[in-house]
This record gives sequence, C-alpha cells and structure tokens, in this order.
Amino acid sequence: MCGRFTLNATPDMVQEAFHLTSVPDFSPRFNIAPTQPVGIISNHVPDALTFVRWGLIPPWAKDPAIGSQMINARTETVAEKASFKHALRRRRCLVPATGFYEWPKKGEPPIYVHLTGHRLFAFAGLWETWNSPDGSSVQSCTILTTEPNDFIKQFHSRMAVILAPERYADWLTPDELSAPEALDLLQPVDAREMDAYEVSKAVNRAGTESPDFIVPLRPPSQPGLL
Repeated sequence: MCGRFTLNATPDMVQEAFHLTSVPDFSPRFNIAPTQPVGIISNHVPDALTFVRWGLIPPWAKDPAIGSQMINARTETVAEKASFKHALRRRRCLVPATGFYEWPKKGEPPIYVHLTGHRLFAFAGLWETWNSPDGSSVQSCTILTTEPNDFIKQFHSRMAVILAPERYADWLTPDELSAPEALDLLQPVDAREMDAYEVSKAVNRAGTESPDFIVPLRPPSQPGLL
C-alpha cells in the first residue's frame, strides 16, 4: 500500500520531468499523509500540477470524511468498486513523488523506499470532484496499488503502482485507452529499479516535516536493503 510518501523536489524539477507549463510554488515535502494536499497531473489538465486532497471522495458521498478510507485503490477490484470505477474510465492522474515509507515490523524503524538514483517518479492515481450541499467543491485523489515486486515483498504485501515515464501519456488519455486497457499498465515496477534504507521513527507522526526524515539511520549496507 501507500500511506505516506515524499516529494522532495523543486517546482522546476517537477515541471521539467513531466513537461508542464504551469507549476505552483511549493516546498519540498518529506512526510505527505492522508487528507493532506498532494500535487497531481490530471487528464483534464495534463500540462499543470494542481493540488487536491489525498483520499478520494466519491461524488455520491454524504460525508467527505469517507475520503480518509480511500487513500488507495486495489487494481484487482478498481474496475468494479462503485467508489472508483467511474474515475478509472474518465478521471486519471499522475501523483509525482520521490519515495515512500513502509513499516515492516511493529516497533522497528520505518523503511524509506525510492527508485535507484533517487529519481522523481509518478504513482498512478484517480481523482474526483465532490460537491458539498453548501455549493462548495472538493477535488481529491487516490493512489492505485498492486501485488508487490520481489523487492517490496520484504516489507509489505502490497505496493503502489509506479508508472514508467513512457506510459504517462497513455494513462492520461482515457478517451483513447479504455479501462481494461489501462489496467494492463498497472504492473509492479521492476524490482531492480528500487532501493531502500531504514530511517528515523520521527516520521511516524503525521503532520511533522523534516528533511532529516529521509536521512539513513545507518549506512545503507544492510542485507536485504540493497
């Protein structure tokens, strides 16, 4: 799954990596948590980064609090679930990130997972707009998850879908790529492209931010973490 991630990149880096024309100013994030604002690139505005709430709120929801339970969507059931199936057909997005955290064992240090070279990447996501009875609206998103690759199996039974850059455009064109075809893109990233190391337990507390959160707890030479 994906319950906490980072985007410790500058707006210029995001703009260049995703070929955007518009990126609002933002600060590097080291502990993005559910219900907080996250940057997305949506199929409706594919040339800009926009910020939405993490935790998808379906249009039919009576209470937006339901979004806190929908931070992830399983690829195996996303096409059938009422909360996600319409978004899969019409409202897809990329969620830029630089890494994410996992907690393999209770009481032990968390693991910071990233692509080799600490490359900027994008999770596959879905977005929705929820209209409140008072006339206001909230845009929100969820991150898709799949079976883990051999690397992530060390830490968790699920993993977020990381799209290959050459498939970004395909994911963002639902008019051309049907839902069944889109599901074929939602595969685990190659395990050889991933690395990880233990970090401080200080990241456990949502709502806190520090670049120290991604500093290795010890030199990343432990067996099984390379």
